[in-house]
Amino acid sequence: MDWFVRYFIKSALVSLGLGIVMGIWLALVPAAILYRPAHVHLNLLGFVSMVIFGVAYHVIPRFTGHPLHSTAIAGVHWWSSNVGLAVLVTGFLLAPTQLAASRWVVGAGSLLAAVGAFLFIYNLWRTLDGTGPKPRRDDGQGRRLPTSG
Repeated sequence: MDWFVRYFIKSALVSLGLGIVMGIWLALVPAAILYRPAHVHLNLLGFVSMVIFGVAYHVIPRFTGHPLHSTAIAGVHWWSSNVGLAVLVTGFLLAPTQLAASRWVVGAGSLLAAVGAFLFIYNLWRTLDGTGPKPRRDDGQGRRLPTSG
């Protein structure tokens, strides 16, 4: 399993845990409802999307028989999406006390998360088209492998 697949799944689990804790807080402290956007984004963007990203990066190349178009793009996607989520949630947590500043923070986090999502779309699209790295035609030591067909 590629590192970014494992990291997407692990970051999804962290987001799920944080979302659950925040949900309990919202249930026990009615005034905390102001923080509902942070809770929703932890669960949907943090858990659901990250699991989808991780599973898709793992299974789509196997289902299509094509290698992933770019593991480097997948790594940038992981960083962009997770940093974006953290900044976005921070912005939502700031909103009740620092509304003007929170708008800039939410905007920056949203932009980073969106960049990550578009990198995912591009990477999987190219993978589906079979434009990933070509398989090696040698055994790694310079000896040519037999071709099939």
